[in-house]
Amino acid sequence: MNEQQLQRVRTDDGFIAALDQSGGSTPKALGLYGIVDGSWADDEEMFDLMHAMRSRIMMSSAFSGERVLGAILFELTMDRLVDGVPTASYLWHHKNVVPFLKVDKGLADQADGAQVMKPMPDLDALLERAVTAGIFGTKMRSVISTANPDGVSAVVSQQFEVAHQILSAGLVPIIEPEVDIHAPDKAEAESMLRDAILNELATVGADSPVMLKLTLPEVDGLYDVFVNHDSVARVVALSGGYSREVANERLSRNRGVIASFSRALTEGLRAGQTDEEFDAMLDGTIEGIYQASRS
Repeated sequence: MNEQQLQRVRTDDGFIAALDQSGGSTPKALGLYGIVDGSWADDEEMFDLMHAMRSRIMMSSAFSGERVLGAILFELTMDRLVDGVPTASYLWHHKNVVPFLKVDKGLADQADGAQVMKPMPDLDALLERAVTAGIFGTKMRSVISTANPDGVSAVVSQQFEVAHQILSAGLVPIIEPEVDIHAPDKAEAESMLRDAILNELATVGADSPVMLKLTLPEVDGLYDVFVNHDSVARVVALSGGYSREVANERLSRNRGVIASFSRALTEGLRAGQTDEEFDAMLDGTIEGIYQASRS
C-alpha cells in the first residue's frame, strides 16, 4: 500500500466522497441530477451520462484535497478518463485525493434480517487491476435491517473474510456493514454490530489496517472505540438516506468520525446549472460536510 496515502487517510482533515453509484442506483442518481429516466438508449449511454456527472464533480474547483480526503469509484469509473487522465491518477496527482474502488457486486436476498454481499468470484483479478490503476483501497457494502444476532454475525464475518483477501492484495478495505436507518431496533442492531466488529478486529494487524464505514448511530459516540483503534485507519460515516443537513448534524456529534457521503454530496447539483452555479453549490456542500467531519 502507498504509505503516503495511508498517512493522509489516517491523520488529515477532510472526508471521503462516495462517487460509486452502480447499475441499480444510477437512474435514481441521474434523476436527482435532472436527467430523467429514458434520456438514454441503453446502459452504455446511461453510464456515459453518469461519468460526465462524476467528471464534472471531480474537475470542479471546489473538489480538491484541501477538503476532500478520498473518493470511492465505481469500476467503470476507474476504467475511464477524467480530463484525459486515468481517473485514479487524476484524483491523486491532480487533486491530492486518495482513490478507492467499490468492489462488491450487490446484495444477496435478505436472511435473518440482513443482506450479505453476493459472491465475488473475480475479486482477485479486479484487485490486481486496481493496484495497477493506482487505487489505494476498496469499499464493499452489506445491509443490516434488524437486530438479529445471526444476521449481524453473517454480515461481519463475510466482510472481514473478504477484507483479509483485499489486504493480501496490498489494498486497504473499507468495511461497510450499513444499518438501515429505518430499522425498528436500530440502536440495538448498532450495539450488536460494534461488538461483532471489535471481535473481528483482533484478526487485523496495525501494520495492515482496515477502515470502517458505518451508519450514523443512535447513541452518540457509540463507535469511539474504533476511532483510536490500532487496526482501524479511519472511521467514516455514510449518510444512509438522511438529508445532508441531518447527516451533518449527526456527524458533528460523533468526534473523530468523518463523512463518506454519496447522495448527500450531490444533493442540489443539476445538469442544467452553469459551471458557476454548479461550482458554488458543490463548494457549499463540500464546506458543510468538511466542517461536520472536523467536529
